[in-house]
Amino acid sequence: MFKRSPSLTEQTRLYIKDRILDNAFGDGRLPSETELAQILGVSRTTVREALSKLEKEGIIRRRQGAGTFVNPAGLQVRTRLDEIWSYEEALRAHGYTPAVEVLRLEEQPAGGEAARRLGLSPDEPALLMEKRFLEDGAPAILTRNVLPLRLLQCRPDEAMARAPIYEFMETCCQSQLQYYLTELIPVLADDFLAERLKIPVNTPLLSFEEIGYDPQNQPIVWATSWFRDDRIRFRLIRRHR
Repeated sequence: MFKRSPSLTEQTRLYIKDRILDNAFGDGRLPSETELAQILGVSRTTVREALSKLEKEGIIRRRQGAGTFVNPAGLQVRTRLDEIWSYEEALRAHGYTPAVEVLRLEEQPAGGEAARRLGLSPDEPALLMEKRFLEDGAPAILTRNVLPLRLLQCRPDEAMARAPIYEFMETCCQSQLQYYLTELIPVLADDFLAERLKIPVNTPLLSFEEIGYDPQNQPIVWATSWFRDDRIRFRLIRRHR
């Protein structure tokens, strides 16, 4: 039933999650691992791994001797904060029709702050990408990415820049984004953010301040994102140890 890429476990996870979101299990109880394996044409091991991932996400809960059940609270977590995802995906998960605008795509010296965060000299050439993400035509997210120009293997255009940063780096750079170290910081919109996001000055925003690392743990991108609180919110499930 499924192809080999992405992994069968991931395809199984996504299929079951989609069925849950479609309210396919009206009584809230999922079929057994054996039944799901037969329906999907995969092994019980694959189903078990997929269910383990969904349980970790908080989408389902498993009760020994009783079965596997949909967790309504977990369905409120539309975007997981411990994974890298595109902002278009996040907006779709909130029920919006997303679009992306490239506001700036230019070469410039790294400058003091980018140099400090990425281990560069201030005058080393860098690429600045600034993008605005719209939901149903209204600004919702603003992002700024700075990366060393020496990583580029091609001259990017706006079509390339519209892609998620991890796809952009796979396409245009000699590095791969492995993970982010992220700080969540509340801020008030200054004149620049107010103009970009079409909001009053001093509007509260949530920002992500991030350094992206490659598989060798080298910093390769400094990313900052600002989110309109009235457009998109993040939830997570915190568990007792």
